[in-house]
Order: sequence, then C-alpha cells, then structure tokens
Amino acid sequence: MDANLNTIQLGDCVQAMNALAEGSVDLAFADPPFNIGYEYDVYDDKLEKQQYLEWSEQWIKAVSRVLKPDGTFWLAIGDEYAAELKLISQEIGFHCRSWVIWYYTFGVNCSHKFTRSHAHLFHFVKDPENFTFLSDNLDNRVPSARELVYNDKRANPNGRLPDDTWIIRPADIVAELVSDDDGTWSPDQLTPPADINNTFTLRPQDIAQSFQKDEDTWYFPRVAGTFKERAGFHGCQMPEQLLGRIVRTCSNASDLVIDPFSGSATTLAVAKKLGRSYLGFEISQDYADYGLRRLDSIMVGDRLDGSAEPLKSAPKTARKAATKGRSKKSRQEQDRLIKEERYDQIQLELTLHGVAQAYAASSDGYSVDRVVIDPELNSEFTRLCERFSLVGDTRTWNTLLFRLRKAGKLSHTPATRRTSFSWADCDEFMFASEVAWQSLLNENAATSLDEILCNPSLARELDRRAADLAPGRTPLEYRWAALKLRKEARFARGRAAVLRPPHMIEKPTPLSRTTSDNLNNMPGLYILSDDSQQEFYVGETLDLNRQLSQIREHSEQWATHCQPIHVQTLPMDHASAGRLAWKSCLISKLLQQCPRLNYFELCERSNASQPAMFSGKK
Repeated sequence: MDANLNTIQLGDCVQAMNALAEGSVDLAFADPPFNIGYEYDVYDDKLEKQQYLEWSEQWIKAVSRVLKPDGTFWLAIGDEYAAELKLISQEIGFHCRSWVIWYYTFGVNCSHKFTRSHAHLFHFVKDPENFTFLSDNLDNRVPSARELVYNDKRANPNGRLPDDTWIIRPADIVAELVSDDDGTWSPDQLTPPADINNTFTLRPQDIAQSFQKDEDTWYFPRVAGTFKERAGFHGCQMPEQLLGRIVRTCSNASDLVIDPFSGSATTLAVAKKLGRSYLGFEISQDYADYGLRRLDSIMVGDRLDGSAEPLKSAPKTARKAATKGRSKKSRQEQDRLIKEERYDQIQLELTLHGVAQAYAASSDGYSVDRVVIDPELNSEFTRLCERFSLVGDTRTWNTLLFRLRKAGKLSHTPATRRTSFSWADCDEFMFASEVAWQSLLNENAATSLDEILCNPSLARELDRRAADLAPGRTPLEYRWAALKLRKEARFARGRAAVLRPPHMIEKPTPLSRTTSDNLNNMPGLYILSDDSQQEFYVGETLDLNRQLSQIREHSEQWATHCQPIHVQTLPMDHASAGRLAWKSCLISKLLQQCPRLNYFELCERSNASQPAMFSGKK
C-alpha cells in the first residue's frame, strides 16, 4: 500500500493530482466550489466566468489523467455552471452515463426566484463499454414495489436498482425537514414523524407533498445545521448515504477513491467505511485538519451516517392488506434484526478483506504461519491492519488470517518462500516448545496452539517458558518447532496404532545421577517422572546424551513442573516408524494417561483428556 494514500494532502488539487501516477485511480468524486460567492476561508468563490471555466478544465483534465481506463468520475455542481462543466468534461473525453438531480428539500430562501433545492450530479466514465457499475450486488439493489407493497409473486427475487428518485429523511431529527437558515427553527413548534424508524421510502407517491413518480430526481436531505450528521462548519456537506450509493455502485473493495475538494472529508469517510483506499486534496489547513480528525475517528466497516435505503439482501416479510398492529410490529422487528445481521456481516467482510490485503503486503512471500509467528513480519502485518483502520487488535487479525487461510481465501497471495528449519535443527529445543505450549493449555491460559500464537502476550510467554528450558533460541525458532510438532503429531498417532509399545528395561533413575559417561549419543525415547514414578513428560530426540545433559543443566527451571526428576531412556531410531510414532505409541499404549506436559494429540483418543485435566495424579 502506497504510504501517500489514505490521507488528505494539503495543497492545490491540480498539482497534487498531476503528481500521481497516470491511470492509478478507480473513482473520483468532485464537489468543487460553485463560483456563487460562498465564503471559504482561503478560496475566492467569485471568479470571472472565463477564469472559473479555465480552472475547471484544468482540474477535470487532471482527474482524467489519473483515472484508470475503466475509471469513473462523478461531478456535483450547481445550476450556474452545470451545462458548461458537462460540455468541458465531454470535450476532455468523458462519456456521460447519467444526469441525476439531487433534491434536498430546501435551500436558502430567495425573494425574486424559486428557492434553490437541488444540485446536479453527473456520472461520467472514460470508456462507455468498460466501467465499474455493480448492478448485481444485492447491497446496491432494493425491493421492487411489487414485492415491497403488493406482495406480488411475480416480483424479481433479486429486487431492482434504485431509480433516480430517492426520498429519505435523516434518522436523528425530531421533526420534518425545514430550513433553519433564518434562526427561527424550534423543535417545540413541530410534530415528530409518526414512525421515527421508517426514515426512507422507495416510492415518492408514498409521502405526501413529494414528487410525482416519474420525476427525474434523487432525494437526500441536505445536512442542515440542526442535523446530528452535520460536520460543524462546512456549508456544503454531502450526506454520507448519497456518497455511499455512488461508492458502493462504482467501485470495488480496496479500489482507490479520490476527492479533489476534500472539504469536510465526507467522500473519504464513506470510502474508508466501505473498505476502499482513499485520497483527498484540500487547500485549507483548517479543513484538512478537521477531515483528518474525522477520518481517525472511524473504522473500516462502520455504518454510514443517516438513514439507509432498505437492503435487498435483507428480505422483507410479506405485507398484507389488512395487517394487524401486532403483526406489523413483528414484521418491522424481523426486518430490523435481519438488517442488523447484514450490517454485522458487512463489517466482517470488509475487515477480512483488509486482513487479506495486509497479509499480501507484509508476507514478503512467506506463509500465513510465518507471518503470524515471526515477530518482525507480524509487526508489519499489525502496522498495516492499524493503518487500514480495521476493527480489532493483533490477536483478532492473526485469528482472522488463520480463518482466511483455512477457508482457501488467500490463494491470490501464494507463498513463494520457504521457512527452512529441519527436524534436526529443532531437535535441541522442540521439547521445550512442547512443554511451554502444553503447560499454558493446562493452566487454561488458552485452548489451542493457534490461540497462543495469535495472541502476542501468550506467544511471548511461550517463548519465555521455552527459553527457561532450552535457552539461546529466537522466538521464531521456539514457535516454529511447536508448529512442526503439531503437524507431525497428526500422522504419528495413526502410525502408532500399528506399533507395539517398546519395553522399558531401565528403572527410573534420578536425573542428578546421570552423567555423559552412562548415556549414549543414540536417538531414542526418554521418560521424565517424579518421586512417585508418575510420568509427566515423554521425549524423543536424535541424541539422548545431548538432550538429557541439557535437561540436567537447567533442572532448576524444571522445578515448576517437577522436582526431583527421574529419567528412563530407551534407544530407538524413529526412522523405523516415522517421527514421533514410537513416542505416541509409548504414551498411548504403555502409560495409563497422557503425561501432563506432552501434546495431548499424541495420545489415542480414548487415552486423551482435555488439556486442563492433564495435571492430575494417576
């Protein structure tokens, strides 16, 4: 991910866009100054006509340069220059797909002409045959009137695209929409809506004093000063729901969305909530500072402000002509619950998409396992998740990454580099990883190795415990050894089923009495037990002398598990049965229960208990 993205750049938008790579942007939304004398803090909104048009041509050309061949450009503009800017855009090479009217119900009162209550929204594309328009995405479709109102079985089960009439009230006001520009507005003078939850309608004829059904408009309430959604100081703030429809329909997750005139950063906020990359340009330091604070306060997957249209992916319960009050309430509650589930699902989907992006950018060609357990790689993965503003923490993101791998959702990021620790490389310290891991399970600190490795604090505790028993290794080595053991154990138990347990000739001997002289350097098995001859660990090694010498050297660190320690040894080449097979056979068929410090999956199912029960006496 480019370090210059997901921010607001301070400065002239033309220069800034010309500094971007050509053909790098998927969607541009521009709400430029209308040149009608609005009071901006650092911009003169009353240029001469020709000067304004020449400047408009410059920034529209810059938009065209940075857009991909299949990119989309939306332009919001007032009456005064709508026709001129449409022609300029077409002369530059854009093709107009739609000319939409955004109706916002009220505006500044005028004495000698009709009150302005709309703006123009032009939908341009570079290639009329190849552009992004996600018409089949159910989140961009709504129930048809046949389905929503008439319960007609002929209705398309996938709903339809919204027409260009969209009427929706904000959810956070206490009265109908009126202008508060004259300062006389009072909530005590108005009657609250009859149904505060039903803040949308798909059909203009459903609301009195609204448009006729065939008028060419979209309806979003302007974000007025009394509305909760108001940013606080921007006089021309766009509603998030309006931008949401555009961003959802004309871009895909992770696409780059830019806004040449960031203002209160609504375009960028919507892009971020919907899991897109974003970049804004702003010449005002105050606006840029406010926009950055606003962006810092939200997370990927957060809901858009304002009332949303009904999602087609939230199916409606059939509405009957004579609906009883209780039934209607039940239907509304069911619809609400279905919507809530869909919103939660969207948040998870966007978070998973961000986790996959972070993995692709941080993996350096390594596997998911390596990215999770390697502190250096995991630190970069975490940094990117934080930068993408994903909900959660390192533990959450690591867990989701494992789930994505298990679901086969990371095939687009293949692992091209191997982590090379052979079984022989891990032999000197694998026992320490196993003991550290299983002791954490016994203490109910976690329920699985994955849970330990995903949680940074638990992973560090595993490192600490393993280092007590076999010091001098890196966290990556301790953790990778545990993974290797777990993977091999899946095969070892099956192989052990066909083996007969070895006969332990030796009697338990205090570990303190063993010396290099009475041990050999052969591979083999060993059993560690306490004074009562209860076995608490069975080990397998390529060098019995080296392994037991190391255990004896760090016997004080074993005191938390058992003191004093007794040992039995049995030379046994695991090549004859496969790694861990003889160890699993001995544990499953010779001992009465799985020793408390051995990985419980090495036992037969009938002999394996839950980790928390391994600490009991025989």
